Amino acid sequence: MSGLQPIFADLHVHIGRTESGRPVKISASRDLTLKNIAREASERKGIRLVGVIDCHSPAVQDEIGRGLLSGEMEEVPGGGIRFRDTVILLGTEMEVKEEGGGPFHLLGFLPDLAAMKDWTAWLSGRVTNIELSSQRLKGTTAAELQAELAARGGLLIPAHVFTPHRGLLGCAADRLSDRLDPDGIAAVELGLSADSDMAGRLSELDRYPFLSNSDAHSVSMIGRECNELLLANPSFAEFAMALRGEGGRRIIANYGLHPQLGKYHTTFCLSCQKPVKPGAEAGPSPDATPEAPETCPACGSRKLVRGVAGRIEMLADRTAPKHPEGRPPYRPQVPLHFIPGVGRKIREKLLAEAGTEMEILHKVPQDRLEAVAGPRIAAAIIAARKGNIAFEAGSGGKYGKLLAPSR
Repeated sequence: MSGLQPIFADLHVHIGRTESGRPVKISASRDLTLKNIAREASERKGIRLVGVIDCHSPAVQDEIGRGLLSGEMEEVPGGGIRFRDTVILLGTEMEVKEEGGGPFHLLGFLPDLAAMKDWTAWLSGRVTNIELSSQRLKGTTAAELQAELAARGGLLIPAHVFTPHRGLLGCAADRLSDRLDPDGIAAVELGLSADSDMAGRLSELDRYPFLSNSDAHSVSMIGRECNELLLANPSFAEFAMALRGEGGRRIIANYGLHPQLGKYHTTFCLSCQKPVKPGAEAGPSPDATPEAPETCPACGSRKLVRGVAGRIEMLADRTAPKHPEGRPPYRPQVPLHFIPGVGRKIREKLLAEAGTEMEILHKVPQDRLEAVAGPRIAAAIIAARKGNIAFEAGSGGKYGKLLAPSR
């Protein structure tokens, strides 16, 4: 459609500190500032739309306000803040815990700074420290939060929905509708260790678009997962239209870390400190399966961190994935820092001489990669691009690893 263009978007990025050094996401890198996020996204990663999900913090809002006053930043028509070549979507991440389940995270996006400040005013009396990221709400249900966000024109998205730690379907409920109004969910974030085919085994998710975002806690992780959107321009309004498939706007593709590289793909035994391999003895429970054992087959311990693959096996109401018409492809990718032999110097050289990381991973020809990084690294990047790779799956909070290319 005339006037529309493909735009890469990573919609879950944290702020570690403000420019003045005030902490926002304590577990994130100090270098993960608002300006560094925008620079890394546009100049090195090729990402023009970034969801910064700590914009509820008054310190972050003050920083944006100063940028607007100086002219370094500007509010864009349709919602969002432009800094250089990147548009920042104003987002917030919230934690909820309800009876009968574990804590889970929800992402909210609001159209402009005024709406986000209004959200902060509502949120401030319900969290311990409004300055910090991912605070747990007190005395408020997820459904109430959802209604308040919608009243301000916001979009709600369950974050990293299958992960065993703070994923709604990973640890808090068996269905989204157990915690939220199904009609008020804008999209579902797949998170580490899952892809569209895995999620496609749950019929409840057929109605929702999928997003693949990095949940970046460091600058280098921006774009580790991202989405390719067809938009007229990067803005909140265009993003909302893409989620709804309106006016030709849509999600073209999800680019995600290969599920087996994710930190929670397979189940992990806390007693053995070893992964429970798929196909192992399931255990005595009638609900146990080879993919979702109830006890460790090696030591008998029940202290297991349920892997995403096993959790989906427990929840699935289909034996094979089924996708609604228009579901975009999921394109697994292996970021540069996972490629054996790509250290800091080689990575910097590739980014300086071969293009942005998205171009290197998906488009730059092999001979060009060889000229910059040598034949071995170029071959590894091309093998990852084509899917000719094998993995040691991640589990228990540790990322998976690349093995030798398959023959």
